[in-house]
Amino acid sequence: MNHDLHKINKMSKMKHLNILIIGRGGREHAIAWKTAQSKFVSKIFVAPGNDGIAESFECVNISETDTEKLIQFAKENNIHLTIVGPEVALMNGIVDEFQKQNLKIFGPLVAAAQIEGSKQFAKELMHKYHIPTAAFEVFESYDAAKQYLLSKGAPIVIKYDGLAAGKGVVVAMTLEEADQALQDMLLNNKFGKGKVVIEEFLSGPEFSLMAFVHGETVLPLAIAQDHKRAFDGDQGPNTGGMGAYTPVPIISQIAIDGAITTIMQPTAKAMVKNGTPFTGILYGGLILTKEGPKVIEFNARFGDPETEVVLPKMKSDMIEVIMELLDGKTPHIEWYENTFLGVVLASKGYPEAFEKGIEIEGLKDRRTEGLKALVFHCGTAKKEGKWVNNGGRVLLVVGEGKTLANAKKNAYQVVRNLNSGENLFYRTDIGYQSL
Repeated sequence: MNHDLHKINKMSKMKHLNILIIGRGGREHAIAWKTAQSKFVSKIFVAPGNDGIAESFECVNISETDTEKLIQFAKENNIHLTIVGPEVALMNGIVDEFQKQNLKIFGPLVAAAQIEGSKQFAKELMHKYHIPTAAFEVFESYDAAKQYLLSKGAPIVIKYDGLAAGKGVVVAMTLEEADQALQDMLLNNKFGKGKVVIEEFLSGPEFSLMAFVHGETVLPLAIAQDHKRAFDGDQGPNTGGMGAYTPVPIISQIAIDGAITTIMQPTAKAMVKNGTPFTGILYGGLILTKEGPKVIEFNARFGDPETEVVLPKMKSDMIEVIMELLDGKTPHIEWYENTFLGVVLASKGYPEAFEKGIEIEGLKDRRTEGLKALVFHCGTAKKEGKWVNNGGRVLLVVGEGKTLANAKKNAYQVVRNLNSGENLFYRTDIGYQSL
């Protein structure tokens, strides 16, 4: 009886929570949408958010990197939990500073966020603790890197050792392509001055496995598959992601379980042993090779666009899960059986230069459009009552269905409505590997 009473008291304390979400894209829209379903939440703020998010949630005009103002806002508005979306805020030390002020925040400290912020840190950690990944070497000098490249040949993978908004990886199928990537990163400083990691090319289906992590506790989420290339058939330049779906039929449960036991759980333990314990979302960008799952890269936060399909599949109360995890518990996560497939509508020219302020003709007010799909705003703005593009990735439409084919049909039906002006482009083959 006392145990039950304690539980009731604990639950009542969790009610009426004020939540602050940091970020401005489709990922943060999805996090806010999922947070709004929690029975414990009273108010949701998004900083800075975007005009599409502001249709449903209170957006606060504070940049993700203005940590001082975010702390002030959190204190003044009695924020009980802050969830960090973008990696730039994590590498800027937002979690470190919030914790110094005794403010509850879900994300890794800077030292732990290095698992995304430095490819070299991540690769050396995996090497030291025998976490399966591609063989690699690190270079600062273009000449040394070029010599190594010539000795290895193509295909080969070139990665910038730092943050590059999802665009610092080149999977080079020719030596010419690889050499151009080295020149861009080491001679032309395309992403800033830094090092490169050169990795062996791995083949097999890729998948994303995110997990809620707190120290050595790992709660895996449903896997998803992201489509990085800009155009159909995985052609064109790498982007931040053109679409995703979950579950992924071509990845077996045995492979998923293997990834959890050989990669995600050992990585959480390795981070503790390394003196950089991880709290937050650990994102494993994985590939299923003939030898089993291996790590392509780690991120230190929710993946985008995977978040927009994984969170709709999550049946459990996300805020309850996070609060219990931070309280040292190991909550169980339940999932809906349906499939979710998301398609990105992007500005023409993305991921390179593109024009902003072009009207999105098919996008009506979200409260009256009556669409049978979720529409998350990634980079939109409202000008004089009209929706316009304000970023590379503009919208993400999520279709739901009992099968992948159903979910795809529902998503693309809405996508075609939204693209009536043909000022945006999208891939028509999201989910093709599993269909």
